[in-house]
Amino acid sequence: GNEMTNPVTAEVWAEHSVWPQDPGFNRAREGGITTLQILPGSANLIGGRGVTLKNVPATTMQAMKFPAAPYGLKMACGENPKSLYGSRNELPMTRMGNMAGYRTAFIQATEYKRAWDKYDADYAAGKNPVAPERDLMKDTLKGVLEGDILIHNHCYKAEEMAMMIDLGKEFGYHAGTFHHAVEAYKIADLLAENGNCAAMWPDWWGFKLEAYDMVLENVAMVDAVKNSCAVVHSDSGVTIQRLNQETAKIMHNANANGFNLKAEHVIGWITANAAKSLGISDKTGSLEKGKNADVVVWNTNPFSVYAQAEQVFIDGAKVYDRQDPAYQAQSDFMLGQE
Repeated sequence: GNEMTNPVTAEVWAEHSVWPQDPGFNRAREGGITTLQILPGSANLIGGRGVTLKNVPATTMQAMKFPAAPYGLKMACGENPKSLYGSRNELPMTRMGNMAGYRTAFIQATEYKRAWDKYDADYAAGKNPVAPERDLMKDTLKGVLEGDILIHNHCYKAEEMAMMIDLGKEFGYHAGTFHHAVEAYKIADLLAENGNCAAMWPDWWGFKLEAYDMVLENVAMVDAVKNSCAVVHSDSGVTIQRLNQETAKIMHNANANGFNLKAEHVIGWITANAAKSLGISDKTGSLEKGKNADVVVWNTNPFSVYAQAEQVFIDGAKVYDRQDPAYQAQSDFMLGQE
């Protein structure tokens, strides 16, 4: 959701609105999704903290929360914040206003961090300092400045992604992952050079002006650059059920236009690279000794249109079995169940 009361709402946390009984979690699990990130919406310049969840059947958010996964901060470029607040005759009304809003927020956070750093140093030195007043909004931005909270930025256009990279350098944080990123192919080298992931759709664009200039090879062109981090994502309750086939579409379209992508490589767009984007690649995203046993067993090549997840394991425990109703979680809020 969007807390559309201020262009900067870093103080809100998506986890406080998670509804674990949403049947969408079940549908995603049936599509082979073991881990997912929930973010606030894109109406605000800074929308709030996101949370990473294990897609286990549960009735509480706490039971789903991925242990030790870093929080994310949702930011948004472009049309959404300036259109919403501009329609109210408030800042931001333009892209200039967007940038001014980010910078103002991080200037305030820098001063807040400086005050807390001084307090901590004085306390460690045996003095009796007065603690600064807590501010939930600035707490989150302080976490970004300290590297504990990762940026996830709704951003379509190449020049805006470049500006957000510069914004991070100005305030000493990493610009993180760009979501949607329909023009990422134009700056693939810049993204790789700065260690930014791009989480993209396979073939959805043209629904508003800033989303017009995409190509079917967007993901493949980002991926082709050395040290890149291409991710296939969804912000839809429908496409999250078939990210494997969304990835297959990209591979097919790219290979039809001169690429030579292999299934063994592109599976990383929805596994290893996605885990890297979320800051959990040391825990999941690949089948390696010491990592979580998050495994999907498919009935055929996962990139086939006929592919179905037969079994899903999270932390080694079976959480879904297409052939066994005992492992098919039910929801009180979904029609058509037996």
